[in-house]
Amino acid sequence: MLRVAVVGSGPSGVYAAQTLVEQREVPGVRVDVLDRLPAPYGLVRYGVAPDHEKIKSLTGNLRSVLEDERIRFLGNVEVGAGPLSPARMLELYHAVVYCVGAARDRMLGIPGEELDGVHSATAFVSWYSGHPDAGSFDLGGVRSAVVVGAGNVAVDVTRILARGVPELEPTDMPQPALGALAASGVREVSMVARRGPSQAKFTTKELRELGTLPGVAIRVDPAELALDPAYADPAAAAALPAVARRNLEALRGWAEGPEPGGDGQRGIALRFYLRPVEVLGGPDGRVRGMRFERTAPDGRGGVTGTGAYEDVEAQLVLRSVGYLGVPLPGLPFDPATGTVPHAAGRVVRAGRASVGEYVAGWIKRGPTGVIGTNRPCAKETVSSLLQDAGALARRERPGDPLDALRAAGLRPVEWPGWLSIEAAEAELGRSLGRRSVKIPDWAGLHAAAGLA
Repeated sequence: MLRVAVVGSGPSGVYAAQTLVEQREVPGVRVDVLDRLPAPYGLVRYGVAPDHEKIKSLTGNLRSVLEDERIRFLGNVEVGAGPLSPARMLELYHAVVYCVGAARDRMLGIPGEELDGVHSATAFVSWYSGHPDAGSFDLGGVRSAVVVGAGNVAVDVTRILARGVPELEPTDMPQPALGALAASGVREVSMVARRGPSQAKFTTKELRELGTLPGVAIRVDPAELALDPAYADPAAAAALPAVARRNLEALRGWAEGPEPGGDGQRGIALRFYLRPVEVLGGPDGRVRGMRFERTAPDGRGGVTGTGAYEDVEAQLVLRSVGYLGVPLPGLPFDPATGTVPHAAGRVVRAGRASVGEYVAGWIKRGPTGVIGTNRPCAKETVSSLLQDAGALARRERPGDPLDALRAAGLRPVEWPGWLSIEAAEAELGRSLGRRSVKIPDWAGLHAAAGLA
C-alpha cells in the first residue's frame, strides 16, 4: 500500500487527493490530508467572500472527496514547524504533496505604508471570513476607504465595505465582523488601478455585481476611461480578450449613464491610471489619505508617469496587488517567484528532483488561475508521483502515521471533529437568529472539536 500525505486541504490539496485515490495504475493508495487549521477547504472557507454562496457551495464537492474512505482528514497539524519537518514527513509517508498556497501579500513599497489604518486586503478578507489568525478592524471612524488593485479580491473587499448589513446577515460571516460593519462609518470606497480598464484583472460578473448593491452609487470618470486606447477605438477593443471587452462596456455604462445621486447613498468610485506614490498620515500616526501620480499609456502595454498628482482622502487603505508564497521550513524556495522549485510537480533540491516530495497549487505555479485551474495542476503532479510509485513503494515505512503524530504531542482533528465544529457553528447561528455562523478563534474551534 502506498501511503501519501497531502499538506493543505484547499482545492489543490483535495483535487490531488481525489486524483490519487481514483487513479487505477497503482492500487491501494491511502491519503492523509493534513491542514494547520482544524477546518478544511482552505481559501474556499477562508477566502471566498461570504456573500458569494454559489462559489462557497463548492465545499459540497470538496466534502464528498474528503469523506472517501481512502482519504483521511487530519486538521490542527502544522507541517514544517516543530516535530513535523519535511524530512520527518518522508519517514512517515511514502510521498508528500505540498499544497500550501500563497499566504503573503505583496507590498506597495511606498512611504507611509506602515501607518495605522493601512492593511492588506488579505488581512481584511481573513477577518470577515473568520480565519482564527485574523486581527480585528474598527470601521467606526472610517468615512472614506481606498482599495489599491484591480482584481477580484479588490472588488470583493470594495463590495463588502459598501454592502448593507441586512444583506450580510444571512451569510456565515462571524458576528464580530458583522457588528463592526454595522457600525461602519464608510460612505465612499475608491478602488484605484495603476493601469487602464483594459488591463484590469477582475471578471465582468464580479464588476457588474457592484452595480446591484442597494443604496450604492457607482462613479466612473469618463476622462479616465478615455485614456484607454480601446475605449474609443472599436478596432483596438475588438482585439481585446472577451472579458476585457465586457468590462469596458460595463464601465462605459456607468461613465456615460445618468449622474448618480441621492442622499444617504454610499458611493464606489472606480479609478484608473493612478499610481500610488505615498500614504499620507496625520500627527496621530494614522492614515488620512493617499497620494497618486496620474499615469498614461506608454504605447507598449504599460504606463508612464505624467508628473501630475492627486490626493484621495482615506482613513482606511487596503492593498490588493497580488500574493506570494511563504517558505516552508525544510523545503527549497525561490523568493523571486514565491514558489517551490519543481519539475512537473517534483520538488527540485540542489538541481535534482527529490523523489517522494511534490507540490501542487499556488506554491507550485504562483497565484494564478481560478479554482478550477487546480485540477490540471494537481493531475500533472500526481502523474509524476505515480511514475515514481515503484521506487516509493520499496521504501519501508512504519505503521499508521497518526500514532506518530500523537506521540509527538500533536492533537489532530479528524473528520468527526470537523463535523462537531460544523454543528457548533450551526448552533451559534441559531442562537443569533442567523444561519450557520463561523467560529473565528482558535479556542472556540478547539472547544467545538473536543480538544479543549
